[in-house]
Amino acid sequence: MHKQRAVEDKPGAKWPRLLTSAFVAFFLAACDEQEVLEEGAYSVPDPTRAVIDYAESALPADANLASIYERSCFTCHSRAGSGAPLTGHARDWEARAGKGGLDKLLRSTKQGLNAMPAMGLCFDCSDSELIAIIEFMARDAAE
Repeated sequence: MHKQRAVEDKPGAKWPRLLTSAFVAFFLAACDEQEVLEEGAYSVPDPTRAVIDYAESALPADANLASIYERSCFTCHSRAGSGAPLTGHARDWEARAGKGGLDKLLRSTKQGLNAMPAMGLCFDCSDSELIAIIEFMARDAAE
């Protein structure tokens, strides 16, 4: 009798499946990684219930920016405990910006940082759009 080889037994057949699985796992876990900051550890109070509620529902007033925010930022920046600074949690954004301010936040967005991919997955965004969205997210929820 002749035994047929399963596709899985062929040399190299598992690699595409493993790479695909690793890629999917990385992006699913992206929001759950804790950010390691260049300037070391910092302490920021946990967001209040009001900040969490704001982050879960806030959108930029400009329709174009709202569209960009919904497709590229909302998933991580609206979920408490995601590892990303919540939209409206100004003290967390200030701590992450440190002495570099908005320039540092823009650079981190463009280059990617830890689990956040380069350009925050908005490859068609201009610097001015990224800055406007960062400013929106970094604004205090109480404003």
